[in-house]
Amino acid sequence: MTGSTVRPPAYQQLADELRAEITSGRLQPGERLPPEPELCVKIGVSRSTVREALRLLASQHLIVTTRGVTGGSFVAHPDAEQLADGLSTGFALLTHSAVIGLADLLELRRALEVPAAGLAAVRREETHLTELRSALFDPDIDDFDTMLAAHSSFHRAMAKASGNPLFELVGRPLYQASYGEDVIGSLPEGYWIRIDSDHRAMIECLAAQDADGAARVAGAHIDYISDAVH
Repeated sequence: MTGSTVRPPAYQQLADELRAEITSGRLQPGERLPPEPELCVKIGVSRSTVREALRLLASQHLIVTTRGVTGGSFVAHPDAEQLADGLSTGFALLTHSAVIGLADLLELRRALEVPAAGLAAVRREETHLTELRSALFDPDIDDFDTMLAAHSSFHRAMAKASGNPLFELVGRPLYQASYGEDVIGSLPEGYWIRIDSDHRAMIECLAAQDADGAARVAGAHIDYISDAVH
């Protein structure tokens, strides 16, 4: 007896087809999708099916729909923050499962942060240095949540200073990934003092436009975190 494959709902199939048109670039940002009646005839589905497919694509930030005489459904322009929010959800789901561990996150951080620091040293502007300095914390007086938030802000600012928006896009959800309770309870004494010291050393390298030094400090930073949390 052969099993039958369950076909997805018609609106899902239509959404998948339109998504492929958008992600392949055949439909460009700002381009208008065919009107609902035309999609109904072209695809051979009801108007309610078309509307459900469009609602799904809108919820995924792939299209925007406007009303009125000049209204319709248009391919959305890429928004880094919205894209990062989607990635953040995926990161959160994975990091709270058995699939992804802290070692995996640190491995990805190394792959991103070392080259990003080197690029930031070459490409940074004064505004980037100001943003990085504003993300520093005081390990003597700040509480854990404050230091953790500052750590996240610092590395997002470093990714931004790299001048490559893809570092910032991938880095944003990565630095939002939470520590597990077991990690929080076992951080060694002086951990945050060392983190603060590393951040200040990276800023010094960026200020001097020392790419090799910035990459070296970034690598040592990840080495220390990896040793401290294992």
